[in-house]
Amino acid sequence: MSQDTNESTDGHGDTAVATRSTKDLTKAAVSGWLGTAMEFMDFQLYSLAAAIVFNRIFFPDVSPAIGLIAAMATYGVGYVARLVGAIYFGRMGDRIGRKKVLFITIAMMGASTTLIGALPTYDAIGIMAPILLVALRLIQGFGAGAEIAGATVMLVEYAPDKRRGLIASLVSLGTNSGTLAASAIWAVLLAVLSEDQLLSWGWRVPFLASFFLMIFAVWLRSNLRESPVFEERADVVDGVALSRDEIEKTDEELKVSVLESGLKQKKGRAFFIALGLRFGQAGNSGLIQTFLVGYIASTLLIDRSIATSAIVYGSLIGFATIPIIGILGDRFGRRPIYMVLSALTMILAFPLMLMVTSGNTVALVVAMVLALNLGVLGLFSLESVTMAELFGARTRFTQLALAKEIGGILATAIGPLLAASLTAWTGSWWPIAAMLVIYSAITLVSAFLAPETKGRDLVRLNDAA
Repeated sequence: MSQDTNESTDGHGDTAVATRSTKDLTKAAVSGWLGTAMEFMDFQLYSLAAAIVFNRIFFPDVSPAIGLIAAMATYGVGYVARLVGAIYFGRMGDRIGRKKVLFITIAMMGASTTLIGALPTYDAIGIMAPILLVALRLIQGFGAGAEIAGATVMLVEYAPDKRRGLIASLVSLGTNSGTLAASAIWAVLLAVLSEDQLLSWGWRVPFLASFFLMIFAVWLRSNLRESPVFEERADVVDGVALSRDEIEKTDEELKVSVLESGLKQKKGRAFFIALGLRFGQAGNSGLIQTFLVGYIASTLLIDRSIATSAIVYGSLIGFATIPIIGILGDRFGRRPIYMVLSALTMILAFPLMLMVTSGNTVALVVAMVLALNLGVLGLFSLESVTMAELFGARTRFTQLALAKEIGGILATAIGPLLAASLTAWTGSWWPIAAMLVIYSAITLVSAFLAPETKGRDLVRLNDAA
């Protein structure tokens, strides 16, 4: 290790990995925040464009309804690509290092987003326009599938053990930053441009402008040092992880150490705990940030802007909630804060939904802000550090990426559809509250079953459970 590093202990008598300098940590923190912000900004830019203009400029020869479905389908393929990217880049990150993968993913995301802004429309090249759009969307999703997991792993492995929760929460702040930035850009475009201007050239502006952000992010990551945990792993030689066969052929001391701690342990328990932790946060997010906004407008017949404004207010307050929860997790441990947040969401689910359906605008906004910060953003802050600490260093990137993507796809794909079906069938709001309780209960049970990971030595090759 270089001279600007120092040793720390994990609080349990084990020597933890040498930590980077403050300058290196700052670079990693900015890189993690920026990459996650780019990921969520890219996806939000696309989702808003798909809802507002893509049906008319890429699918004009079909009915408006079919055009919207087609545009949303191109949005959905990105999530399929995310899962594939999580597997591919997760394995690569565990084998050749976090830095190289994060450089590739940010370049792929940024380049594909920029190129979407340069695409010819259907009027110019016909059916090739939507085909190219889908192709770029697939590339964008392929890179994004490992971005948030990779940024999380890098930050957690860089951070001093006593500040892991706070530093890892920067990844969660990136989601807020990206979503708010994309929403603000589209709000300005819709406010200042006519419909003809928006359809002819205005929609291209946010995609093309992302090029400059990509250049800065690529430069930053090219100057980022590798994770100290990856470099300290017993199974890494000359910057590459040894395969199982290579470990079997190496010297006896290394073989015994690696086999016992990383290869002989039964896998699965830590992964399913992480999946449960992710399921509650992602499920609550799909209900509160996606379904509830539409339910308020279409069923309660309240102006959609009130619900969307509540999400914006809640996200702004989240800039305080997220680091505070990270600090509390560092102070009291991950499990108790997880259980408190989950229990509060379960207890308040029905009262908050009563406030949403009361007809009082102020009560509605307060309820959505509370639900978002307790059941989504607070849990997301804890998720960033806890899931990384659950896994051993040899497979941390892969398992974390898969847990995030599988949990997110299952919860956000099933949740809004099930909520829509149940509210239509019952003619009432109570299924939404019941689903919030169930999702939060899954996270509560998972946190109860999880080991406490605060201060864990991250160089260990075995999972925490």
